[in-house]
Amino acid sequence: MKKNLLIVLALLILTACSSTGPSITGDWALVSYGDASNPIPAVPDVDTQINFDENGQMSGNVGCNGFGGAYELTGNEITFNGVMSTMMYCDATSAQEQGVLGVFADKVQLQFQLNGDNLTITSADGTSVVNLVRK
Repeated sequence: MKKNLLIVLALLILTACSSTGPSITGDWALVSYGDASNPIPAVPDVDTQINFDENGQMSGNVGCNGFGGAYELTGNEITFNGVMSTMMYCDATSAQEQGVLGVFADKVQLQFQLNGDNLTITSADGTSVVNLVRK
């Protein structure tokens, strides 16, 4: 009986000590995007938001159009599925929207790095980035 109790307690302690790692869930603002070696700053005075929820859904607005879809995390990889957006044309933010949403291509495994309140999503070939800061 004592042996079983010790085993159960040991398992509980190990479970309590295990870490699920940092979470990207929550609201993020766009900082920069584009070429990884020379990212373009986000358009000033434009409220941007990207939300990753705990159920694997993402949504947001990076200028003019809303977008949403699903995401899946595996280690330091993130895969987007079914990302769709509205299609209004907004001259001031058009390049920003195309640059960000282009990185969120369907079914492509991207790398992500979470460093405190900064999240960087990098294209599979390492040439494009989306840099976000937690709101």
